[in-house]
Amino acid sequence: MRLSPILGLCVIIMRGFHGFDLGFFIVVAFYGLFSFLIWWISPWFLKLTSIKRIIFLISITLFVSLGILMMMEIVGHPHRTLDVWFAYIVIPPLGVAMISYIIEMMDKNVLLQQQLVKAEKLEALEQMGAAISHEIRNPLTTAIGFVQFLEEGLYESEKRDQYLSIIKGELDSAERVIKDYLTFSKPVIESVEQLDINQELAYLLNILQPLTKLNSIKVSTNFSSKGHIKGDRQKFHQCFINIIRYAIESMPNGGNLLIETYSIQTDMIIKIQDTGKGMSKVQLKRLGEPYYSTKGAKGTGLGIMVAYSIVWAMNGTIDVHSEIGKGTTFQFSFKLYSSNLHR
Repeated sequence: MRLSPILGLCVIIMRGFHGFDLGFFIVVAFYGLFSFLIWWISPWFLKLTSIKRIIFLISITLFVSLGILMMMEIVGHPHRTLDVWFAYIVIPPLGVAMISYIIEMMDKNVLLQQQLVKAEKLEALEQMGAAISHEIRNPLTTAIGFVQFLEEGLYESEKRDQYLSIIKGELDSAERVIKDYLTFSKPVIESVEQLDINQELAYLLNILQPLTKLNSIKVSTNFSSKGHIKGDRQKFHQCFINIIRYAIESMPNGGNLLIETYSIQTDMIIKIQDTGKGMSKVQLKRLGEPYYSTKGAKGTGLGIMVAYSIVWAMNGTIDVHSEIGKGTTFQFSFKLYSSNLHR
C-alpha cells in the first residue's frame, strides 16, 4: 500500500499510450486521488488483523468497480450490460480476495519461520550458557577448595606444591573450555602452511596411543597415497584429536578403528571409521549442533562442534554415516595442494 502512488503513476502512464482523451484525464483524476488516499491510510491498514485487511481490500475493489460502472453508464450505455456488470462486480473482488489471502498466508509463514529461527537461537544460547557454566564451574570449584586448604594453615612444601599443581590443572581445564568455545564461535586460521596428511595423522595416532591401549582399541591405517593440503597445523591437530577421541570413546568395550587417506581428482579424503555404538538418524542429524552430545549428561558436544568449525574454516567438508550397533564413519574432504597446480 505504501507503493500505491508509484503504482497509480504506472497506470496513468500506461493509459497515456492509448491517447490523451477524456478517459485519460478521468484516469488521472481518479487514480491520482485514489492512490494518494491508499498511501495515506496505509499505517492504519497495516495495524488491522488479516481478516479485516482482506475484507477492506475486497470492499475497496468493489467500490472502485461500482465507480467505474457508474461512469460507464454516464458516458455511454455499454453493450451486453449483464456481462460487463458481472466482469466488474464479481471477478475483481474475487481475484483480490484470493491474492490477499495468499499474501497474508505468505506473511504468516515468514513470520512463523522468523520466530522459529529466533526460538532455536535462544534455545541454543541457553544450552550453550548452561554447558559452559557447568564445565567451568567444576574446575573452579575444585580450585577454590584447594585454595581454601592453603589458606587454612601451613603445609609441607611437597603437599603445597601438589595442591598448587592441582589448582593449575583445574584452571587449565577451565581455560580449555573457553578456548573451545572461542574456536567454535569464530575459528581463526592463524597460520597457513603445507601439511602432509599422512604424517600429521600418524603423529596424532602416536599421541593417542595410550588412550587406544587403555580402551583395547585396535588401530589400522591405510594411507594409500601421499597428499598435502594447506591449513593451520595446530587447528588440524585439534580437529582430528577431537574426532579420533570421539571414535575411541564410542567403543568403551574395545573395537576397531580404521583411518584411511586417499585422493580423488583435486580433493584429499580422510576417512575415520569405528565399530562403536553408532548413532540413530536423529542423533546423526543433530551432531555438531551447539552443545548437543551423544554422551548425554557426561558430554557437552564441544569437541565435535570445534572439529566441525575448524574443517569449515579450512574450506573442507564433512560427511558422516552411522548405524546403531555397527559404528560410525567420518569422511573429510579438503582441497589437494600441489605445487604443480600453481605453476
